[in-house]
Amino acid sequence: MERIAVIDFETTGISPGANCRATEVAVVMLERGRIVDRYQSLMNAGLPVPAFVASLTGITTAMLRSAPPVARVMNEVAEFVGDTPMLAHNASFDQKFWDYELAQIGRSRSQRFACSMLLARRLMPAAPNHKLGTLTRWAGLPDTGTAHRAMADAEMAANLAQHLAGQLREQGVSAVSHQLFCSLQKVPAAKIAEALKTYR
Repeated sequence: MERIAVIDFETTGISPGANCRATEVAVVMLERGRIVDRYQSLMNAGLPVPAFVASLTGITTAMLRSAPPVARVMNEVAEFVGDTPMLAHNASFDQKFWDYELAQIGRSRSQRFACSMLLARRLMPAAPNHKLGTLTRWAGLPDTGTAHRAMADAEMAANLAQHLAGQLREQGVSAVSHQLFCSLQKVPAAKIAEALKTYR
């Protein structure tokens, strides 16, 4: 599989906007089955972190006061990612923040996002649920550290992506790619077995 940028954001809320911004970003570069590069930083967008978010992530308003400005971090991480295809777990969330924060610095995304959660729903239907931590434990994947911190979650998502690629190969799909991920995540779960026949 080609090089893929696996991203995770921690944020002050659910939907990006003037009152909800990113607080941390991490990206791991996945290539030939292993992580070959990493980027991680807290970022200060000038907003307080709500108490319930701080209790979930461990990221506090005080921590962000000494963090670099969000514009600097987003420029750095955008350069790090470049035009590499992207993947996230529950990608609709991370894609929203990626697009929003890029727009704040006059940049935009050119590549597509694959979603490991949508893929897992199709390829791991027997899992208890399709939360990242649950899938990691259920599949026996490595413990990467504290959940709800960007680097640990990005590494978990990268490991899960590799696991999903392995499952596809076990089912006879030889050419596993980001494009294939993007195609399969749109296939209804009930039709995934039939769809895989066309890729063997």
